[in-house]
Amino acid sequence: MNVLAIYGTRPEYLKIKPVIEKSKGLIKTCFIKQHTDIIDFGKSDYTIDINKTCENRLNSIFSEIFLKAEKYISQFNAVFIQGDTATVAASALVAYHIKKKIIYLESGLRTYDLNNPYPEEGYRQMISRIADINLCPTKLSAKNLKQEKTKGEIHIVGNTSLDNLLKYKDKTSYGNKVLVTLHRNENLKIINDWLKEINEFAKNNQDLEFIFPVHPNPSIVEASKKLTNIKTCEPLQHDKLIDILKDVRFVITDSGGIQEEACFLNKKIIVCRKTTERPEAIETGHLYLCDSPNKLQNTSTILKQDYRINNKCPYGNGKSSRKILKLLNFS
Repeated sequence: MNVLAIYGTRPEYLKIKPVIEKSKGLIKTCFIKQHTDIIDFGKSDYTIDINKTCENRLNSIFSEIFLKAEKYISQFNAVFIQGDTATVAASALVAYHIKKKIIYLESGLRTYDLNNPYPEEGYRQMISRIADINLCPTKLSAKNLKQEKTKGEIHIVGNTSLDNLLKYKDKTSYGNKVLVTLHRNENLKIINDWLKEINEFAKNNQDLEFIFPVHPNPSIVEASKKLTNIKTCEPLQHDKLIDILKDVRFVITDSGGIQEEACFLNKKIIVCRKTTERPEAIETGHLYLCDSPNKLQNTSTILKQDYRINNKCPYGNGKSSRKILKLLNFS
């Protein structure tokens, strides 16, 4: 197949990157600038700028992609997309409208709650419905698609984000650091509550060092200014983030990708959300769901002492990209 990989945010790029690199130039790339300030996306074959065409940011992303992406997508037989952002959903619709195949990486993740996470849950349900090939990270995600009577092919391939971490797998330790990342849309209205509880726990546990790379969202930047016991910093490049993650005591996050990465590196994770589309790690003991800020300190107290884990990561073994390329007849 003649394939164009499309990405617009850091998680998409990181998870598509291992497949692109191992394709040795056979898969071309298109960077849609939904995110530009928290990662070096490297050199892409095509680039699409996102301008403000609507008051609503998500609508601007859709309108810009509808206007600009077809001329690139039309040159290929298929698009290769990952995740659940506006970039992914809009690109999938452009491909669908001109009858190009859609290869959907990380398909089948579900909470079945359209508000948690919003808008990601809605996007991922829509995309899998029109995808021709669904590449699922786990048996559960494949089961979700089968129960939904999804028409496209369904394959279990693991999670490609772990392919980036193989070199770290046997170089982890448990230090005194706690990594904090918060950015989800559904948490913005209560971001002050989350950070207040984390700050209070840090104040009472000064033997731990809390590190919070601050997402550029203005609400989060403003809330972070009130922190007195947590070390804040600019968003980190992925390799620097992993250097911290591999040696932390535990993690506090609402990120999907860090749930997978921390699990692979034998870390326990407090997930600051009402639900998660990655419930497999709850069963393995890696993941602790915390649905309210007022529960955070109790859960953190537990993990401060009971932090070691060496159970199998349910999201893959770090060899997903090779499996995908073989499946797509690129190797």
